[in-house]
Amino acid sequence: MPNHARPRDPAATRQDILNAATIEFSDHGLTGARIGAIADRTRTTVRMIYYYFGSKEGLYRAVLDRAYTSIRETESALALDCLAPADAIRKLVEATFDYHQSNPGFVRLVIIENINRGIHLAGLEHIKALNASVLMTLGVVLARGQADGVFRADATAMGLHLLMTSFCFYRVANQHTLRTIFGQSPVDPVLTGPHRAMIADAVLGYLRK
Repeated sequence: MPNHARPRDPAATRQDILNAATIEFSDHGLTGARIGAIADRTRTTVRMIYYYFGSKEGLYRAVLDRAYTSIRETESALALDCLAPADAIRKLVEATFDYHQSNPGFVRLVIIENINRGIHLAGLEHIKALNASVLMTLGVVLARGQADGVFRADATAMGLHLLMTSFCFYRVANQHTLRTIFGQSPVDPVLTGPHRAMIADAVLGYLRK
């Protein structure tokens, strides 16, 4: 009988592997993750995973690359140039909040990579160029607000990035310990709206002259 099986789509297979690997690495870290478990989550084999990514470390770096690319693409799609400086900042802060809230796996990956002192992230040759976009975006918006006289003159893109990201990251990264010691999870849906507004107001409160 003729074989009517659909040919394998390399791009789709690669994405399936990355999706499964993101879950495995964010749950267990690089050391604890198992390639066999990643293969079990997909319609692939361990051998095929190594074919696409070369090694466990190569797959982990590919997961990191995709994770950072995703958040930078989300920011780049906001069309902030069309907004007044304060509105642009609010929109970017809210998008940052929403991304962290919706992608706890990204937060765990960042934690794991910090435990590893960023060594695998440093192995991605284009990682600095990729992530420069957020500072460039903030710098442009800041410059517009400073030129208009509505933002403080000493604000910097890096400082602003740290300010807006820290709360968004912290509430997701520490949700389990905070729930244990305070009896309420910071990612409880009833807190999402108030927290989202709070960080946007806090950032704008700092920026306004």
